[in-house]
Amino acid sequence: MAEPSRLRPEDRADFEAVLHLALSTADIRGALGADPTGRAAAHLRAHTLAHADDVAAAAGEPYRAYLAVRRAARHEARRPLGTGSLLPALAVLTPLVAATSAGALLLLGGLLQVTDAPGPLPGSLLAAGWTLALVAAVTGLLALAALLRTALGRRGAPTAERVEHARLAWRQALLDLAMLPHLRGQLVPRSEAAMTPCSPPDTLAPCPARAGKDRTPCSD
Repeated sequence: MAEPSRLRPEDRADFEAVLHLALSTADIRGALGADPTGRAAAHLRAHTLAHADDVAAAAGEPYRAYLAVRRAARHEARRPLGTGSLLPALAVLTPLVAATSAGALLLLGGLLQVTDAPGPLPGSLLAAGWTLALVAAVTGLLALAALLRTALGRRGAPTAERVEHARLAWRQALLDLAMLPHLRGQLVPRSEAAMTPCSPPDTLAPCPARAGKDRTPCSD
């Protein structure tokens, strides 16, 4: 069984917002309306805030799912600053540099060959140019594969929309499964105490018609 997740400090505002919403529901507002001073509502609110972790534990599973999605989204947002994003960048730059160098060497080697330059230099330049052209082609294919892999990986990463959806799902579960049952459970004993009838008297009052004769209790 998973351990209950304690409410994070950054989620206290959501907890208070759900508490405010729960206190404004018709049945709870009607039950608290019996106290015109508002002390009952203030006490109930303070008690719920003081036991926020215990109350929120009833919606622990949706909260853990929300935390997991939010943690993954934050990790994904930090990835461009890490070393993992350096490889795709190098994969894109390498074929560009290789293709530019290959073009320059092939152009220079071709000009030297056209002008009948002596020595092995024209042939060496052309050979180096074709080698760099091959490197540019291979690294270009690898770069394309890396970009496709990165794009597919980003598709499965949590987005801001998914984080907000998980947050709203947790807030709804917090309202339905935790907050409303807790508040109603706190209000029921008060209502039952207010509706408890008084205990009957120990002795019966004498009948008015026979009060002057004797003190025999009335009997119906």
